[in-house]
Amino acid sequence: MATAIVFSDQYLRHDTGDHPERRERYQATLGGLTQDRDWWKELVKLAPREAPDEELLRCHDARALARVAMTSQYEQAALDADTIVSRDSERVARLAAGGACRAVDAVVGGEAGSAFVACRPPGHHATVGRAMGFCLFNNVAVAARYAQARYPEQVRRVLIVDFDVHHGNGTQDIFYADPTVFYYSLHQYPWYPGTGAADERGAGGGEGYTLNVPVPAATPAADYLRLFERGLEAIARDFTPDLVLISAGFDAHVSDPLGHLMLTDEDYRLMTTRLKELAGHAGPGRIVSCLEGGYNLETLGATVKAHVAALG
Repeated sequence: MATAIVFSDQYLRHDTGDHPERRERYQATLGGLTQDRDWWKELVKLAPREAPDEELLRCHDARALARVAMTSQYEQAALDADTIVSRDSERVARLAAGGACRAVDAVVGGEAGSAFVACRPPGHHATVGRAMGFCLFNNVAVAARYAQARYPEQVRRVLIVDFDVHHGNGTQDIFYADPTVFYYSLHQYPWYPGTGAADERGAGGGEGYTLNVPVPAATPAADYLRLFERGLEAIARDFTPDLVLISAGFDAHVSDPLGHLMLTDEDYRLMTTRLKELAGHAGPGRIVSCLEGGYNLETLGATVKAHVAALG
């Protein structure tokens, strides 16, 4: 089946001004996807819908929702030194999380074999109780919980793979004690937000269901890929996912201004192909990817295109 794309120009309404996570990222992403018109026509086009409180509260507490809602009264405000919001940001963030849930519907319901959510703001830094690091709601986490709640017979175990250059502290926070969701992250370390050491492996019943692979700055891409494969092999020995979710950050690209790793478009293609193979071998092959980081506007579109093409 074809790959689905969840997208909407409503994502442009999250106005951060002159900020790394700005409107032009979405435009660069769509530009890369639409450049090849024949290929673009083959994709299943889906519109996002807003995530209601019920879906968000599976991952975030009421305080976190209230703090984001409060920002709608301001033309522009800062939740912290990194996280800028505007009047429409709450609604757009609900569209980002709801877009990830719409992608889950598509792959579980048979509309598409895989899906990519071209959304903003990103999500993997948003914790149970706090928006941070450019992120308001944790899109991938909301999608994981939605899949388990909406499709309890089809989706019991979820694997989240996060190859953003920054550790997804929020995703780890949400699932740290949960053995039904395996969180696997490769990230530059030490780096923002300071979490993601190798000894962070989960807690309680979830111990062993978090795998962090800290990667030093300037690690050659070939070494990174070996670490990536080693982690997947370790996971596959003990965990069979019904759904694979990707926190697709492209800021580990060699050209990205917010990271110091060395990946190329071909490396992202290889990792994506490997994840698609894992999803197919381990279970029914369901795979959903959500845009996280990636801040070089000159290269982002081509990198996203390489990733999405490999999903197909």
